[in-house]
Amino acid sequence: MESKRQQKFAGVIQEELAAIFQREGSAYLPNTLVTITKVRVSPDLAVAKVYLSFLNTNNTTLSVAEVNSHSSEIRYKLGARIRHQARVIPTLTFFLDDTNEYVEHMDKLFDKISRDRKETDEQAD
Repeated sequence: MESKRQQKFAGVIQEELAAIFQREGSAYLPNTLVTITKVRVSPDLAVAKVYLSFLNTNNTTLSVAEVNSHSSEIRYKLGARIRHQARVIPTLTFFLDDTNEYVEHMDKLFDKISRDRKETDEQAD
């Protein structure tokens, strides 16, 4: 469980990274909208796991790899923004947030179950 300190710092990082991606995200991924969905920070605040969601991209794995290849540049920009709020700028690692895909998958399963139930009810009548 994350402490209040970790949660607060993660919120600051999420907010600042969102601003960075909004202004300069097209340099890393042209014509792609990047959303920072979640940030998890280690207890010593030295490592941050950043979960991303993408809109307008065909290959999310490639997009995550592209962002990870620019992680040191993004970390530098983050450091310039939060230098007065943090002693150490955390090392950033980016991951794909597949929550939307999971939700879509579950919706399809529930739709299939409901169709199957309707079919069995119609056959029973």
